[in-house]
Amino acid sequence: MKKIVLMIAVLFLALYAKADGIKITSPDGKITVIVENENGKPSYKVLLENKIFIKNSPLGIKTNIGDFSQNLKTLTPEISKTSKEYRLKNIKQSLVNFNATTAVIPFEQDGKKVMEVIFSVSDKDVAFRYRILPQGETRVCVVEEELSGFSLLESATTFLCPQSKPMGGFARTSPSYETPYSLDEATGKNGWGEGYTFPCLFKNASDGWILISETGTDGGYVGCRLLNKSNADYKIGFPQQGECNGIGSITPAMSLPGETPWRTITLGKTLKNIVETTVAFDLTEQKYRASRDYTYGKGSWSLIIGMDGSCNYDEQKRYIDFSAAMGYQSVLIDAFWDKQIGYDKIRELADYGREKGVGLFLWYNSNGSWNDAFQTPIDKMNNSLNRRKEMKWLQETGIRGIKVDFFGGDKQNMMQLYQDILSDANDFGLLVIFHGCTLPRGWEKMYPNYAASEAVLASENLHFGQGSCDNEAQNATIHPFIRNTVGSMDFGGSTLNKFYSSDNQHGTKRMTSDVFALSTAVLFQSAVQHFALAPNNLTDAPSWAIDFMKKVPTVWDEIKFIDGYPGKYIILARRSGDKWYIAGVNAEKETLVKTIDLPMLKAETTVKLYSDDAKLNGSLKEVKTSKKQQLTITIPCNGGVVIMN
Repeated sequence: MKKIVLMIAVLFLALYAKADGIKITSPDGKITVIVENENGKPSYKVLLENKIFIKNSPLGIKTNIGDFSQNLKTLTPEISKTSKEYRLKNIKQSLVNFNATTAVIPFEQDGKKVMEVIFSVSDKDVAFRYRILPQGETRVCVVEEELSGFSLLESATTFLCPQSKPMGGFARTSPSYETPYSLDEATGKNGWGEGYTFPCLFKNASDGWILISETGTDGGYVGCRLLNKSNADYKIGFPQQGECNGIGSITPAMSLPGETPWRTITLGKTLKNIVETTVAFDLTEQKYRASRDYTYGKGSWSLIIGMDGSCNYDEQKRYIDFSAAMGYQSVLIDAFWDKQIGYDKIRELADYGREKGVGLFLWYNSNGSWNDAFQTPIDKMNNSLNRRKEMKWLQETGIRGIKVDFFGGDKQNMMQLYQDILSDANDFGLLVIFHGCTLPRGWEKMYPNYAASEAVLASENLHFGQGSCDNEAQNATIHPFIRNTVGSMDFGGSTLNKFYSSDNQHGTKRMTSDVFALSTAVLFQSAVQHFALAPNNLTDAPSWAIDFMKKVPTVWDEIKFIDGYPGKYIILARRSGDKWYIAGVNAEKETLVKTIDLPMLKAETTVKLYSDDAKLNGSLKEVKTSKKQQLTITIPCNGGVVIMN
C-alpha cells in the first residue's frame, strides 16, 4: 500500500511539474520558450520551429539576502503582447518595429514573493532578466551569483572571443575585449581559462545559429562574461577579482526592487537574424535627454599611420585640411596632444577647423589607479571635479567630442564611470567614443551622446604587426557576425595606404585591396567613423576610391544580410535614404564567385560595381542586374566588392 501511495505521489509531482511549465511563444509562432520548475529549481529551454536550440538551462540568482535559485514556487505569470516603434539614427536600422510576447513570472519562497523573471520573446530573439523584490524592511542587496545558464547541443560549434586575464598586456590594461576569435571549435573549452567576452556565437549543428549576449548594463550592475561549466553548458560570469587593479567588488550591489541586465539569445535558421537583430536596443530605454541635436559623420586621424609622433600642431592642421577636402566633419587628435600641442594651440586648431567646417575629437586617458597606461591627458576623466572642469573647457573651445581610453575592466565601479562620463559629457554637448573598453550594451539608445566603442582587435594592430595585416580579411569576415551585431564598433580602418607609415614606403604592408577598404567602410557599422586615410591618399590612391570614401554614409536606415560565413566571407547590404550599398569581402584562398539575389533593386537596374581582379587591382564600372534581380560577383582572397544603385 505504501508503495502504491508513493507511486501516486511521484506521478502527481511529475504531472504537476509538467503542468507547471509556462509556454511563451513569439508573435510568429516560430520561437517557443518553456519555463519549468522542478523541485523548486526554475529552468527554461528554447525551441526554434520545434527544434531544441537551448536545452533545459538553470534560472536563478543568489544574493546576500537569500538564495533565489532553489526552494521556489512558481506563481501565476502575466503574459502580454508588446508592440512599439522607435527611431535611432545611430544604429544599423533607423526605424524599428518591435513586437514581442512578454511574460512576467513571479517566484515565491517560504510564502514570500522574492523575485520575478521577465521574458521577452520576439521573432528573432529571446531575452530574460531578473527583478529582485524588497524583503520586508530589507531594501538593498548584493548579487553574489547568477545561475543563468545556456545549455547547447553537444554537437554545437563555437565562434568565440576569449576573455583575457586582468592586469596583463600593454601597461597592464587588460581585459579590453581585444583578443583574437577562435572559430568553428567544439564546445567544452573555457577560452584562456577566463571564459569569453560577449557577444558569443554558436552554430547549432545543421539547425541554425545562436548569438548570446547582454544589454541594458549601466552603473547599477557589472559587465558579465560567458563561462563554460562543462561540455556544452555555459553560464553568466561576473568580472575577475584582479580587474581594475583589484579595486572594487566583482559582485553588484543594488537597491530594491532592482533589475539585472537582459540576457539575450538571438536565433536563426540562417545567419540573417544574427546579423539583422536589434535586440540590444529593443529592450533598453533612454536615460536622459540629449542636451543638443547630436550629429555623426566621417573624420580622419593621424595615429594609425603616423603614430604618436604625428600628434603635433602642423600635422593636425594638415589633417584638418585633409578632412575639409574630403568633406568630413571631424579630425580625431590622439594621445599626448596636451604635451605635444598644448591647450592654447588646440584652441587655435579648433578655430581653424571651425573655419573649414571640421570639428575636433580629443583623446583622454580614463586612468586614475587601475592600470599603468601613462599616455596623457591623464587624471581628467576619472573623477567628477576634474572631468567637469575639463569638459567646460572643451565646450568653450568648441570641441565636438572625446575619445576616452584604457578602462580597467567590468566591475560595477567601472560601469559607473562609463555612465558618469557619458552623463557629464552630455551636460557639455560632447559626443563620446570609448577605446580600450568594454562592449557597449544598448548604449546607443540609453545615452544619446554615445558614439561608439572599440572593444575589438582594431586597426592600430595593423600598424603594430604584419600578422594582423595578414589576417585582416579573416577578421573582417568575423565582426559583422559577432562584435558588430550588438553595438557600434569604432574600428578606425579603411586605409588606402600601401604601408602603415607616413611616407607610405615602409612598415607593415597592407595585404588587402583598395576595394576591400571601401567594403569595410560599409560592413563595419559606427555612426562616427574616423577612417585610417592619410592626406597623401588624395594623390596616390585611385580617384574612384577617394570619391567613394568622400560619399559613403556612416548612418544607415536598413540592413540586409545576403550571404557569408564567419571567418570565410561576408556579403551584406545597407540602405541610406534611397541608396543601397552592397558590400562583401573574402578571406578564403580560393576566389569567391556568387550569384546574389538583390530584391531591393529593380530588375535590370544599372549599378556601380567596384571590384577586384585576381591581382587585387580594383576598378569601377557600370553593370545591370538581371531580370531576376540578381548579379554575379567575383571576390578574390583579400579582395572586396561594392555595389551601389
